[in-house]
Amino acid sequence: MVKKAAGDTGQRQVMLPRPEVSPLRQVARRLLAALLVLAATVVVVYLDRDGYRDDNGGSLSFLDCLYYATVTLSTTGYGDIAPATDSARLVNALVVTPFRVLFLIILIGTTLEALTDRTREQWRQARWRSAMRDHTVVVGFGTKGRSATETLLATGMAKDRIVLIDPSSQVMKIANSEGYAGVVGDGTRSDVLLRAETQRAKQIVVAPQRDDTAVLVTLTARQLNPRVKIVAAVREEENASLLRQSGADAVVTSASAAGRLLGAAMLSPYASSVLEDLIQRDTGLALKERPVTRAEAGRSPRETADLVVAVVRGHRVLSFDDPEAAQLQLTDRVVAIQRAAPAPPTTIED
Repeated sequence: MVKKAAGDTGQRQVMLPRPEVSPLRQVARRLLAALLVLAATVVVVYLDRDGYRDDNGGSLSFLDCLYYATVTLSTTGYGDIAPATDSARLVNALVVTPFRVLFLIILIGTTLEALTDRTREQWRQARWRSAMRDHTVVVGFGTKGRSATETLLATGMAKDRIVLIDPSSQVMKIANSEGYAGVVGDGTRSDVLLRAETQRAKQIVVAPQRDDTAVLVTLTARQLNPRVKIVAAVREEENASLLRQSGADAVVTSASAAGRLLGAAMLSPYASSVLEDLIQRDTGLALKERPVTRAEAGRSPRETADLVVAVVRGHRVLSFDDPEAAQLQLTDRVVAIQRAAPAPPTTIED
């Protein structure tokens, strides 16, 4: 039995980013809309003022039309001014009455807004789900998940192609304010992963706080999408093999990786600086994987324009000085050190 993660409120909902509107601006918009409806009603009544009867006698002035429109729209209806001719009654039925309904809708808009917001949000989520294909799912938006997301953005991926999963609604609200869409819930549950459209995702980053959670997320995600690429992070190196058996394509051991960098910094501070530069985006050097070009096929890794450190052949990773990697094949991929290029600007879409 899987226990709920800390901070899980039991809610499993999709949260999409939306522009924030201040309460004062919302009130101002409603007042403006109400005044526009009132002004339109006054104009309609004034243009047909000869068709109305005033108990006090005489024709209607502009002030009388304003008074009639106000008491009519507010459904006060004193009856001292009433439409007398057929045309005035027709206009009252076809124009003034709809304006009255619209005026009341604006006045009691709080309740109706809650209903319309719910309908609008359901429509936005349905449209969002239909558009979510070949996207990236990030499970856990802590330090590791955020760093992975920033790296993906640095490669040119748009924020609307990333879906976050985190058990904390507060974390998801912050992510929404930054332009990310996400699901509040436990990533080990299949219904939460389905809400993130994991079954149609291209790749998944598994970065929760606990190793056992990472294993359960990987198992569930692999069951939902056998073809998805899964990259997972664990704290303890002994759990890496368990994650690979669970279906992870690549496993990063965060604790041991940090320890190796610390050891390298003690033995060779400059070497550790180069290593840190390689794993950071847009700073100096970058470690990238790319396919072999036609011009490079048949040549040695040393003859390429980039500094090749490894050759990926099938599911094997060969060192650059491995005899089997002496000649590059067109189907190979190389891991090379390149000069980091500035990241293209990212776009945010609702």
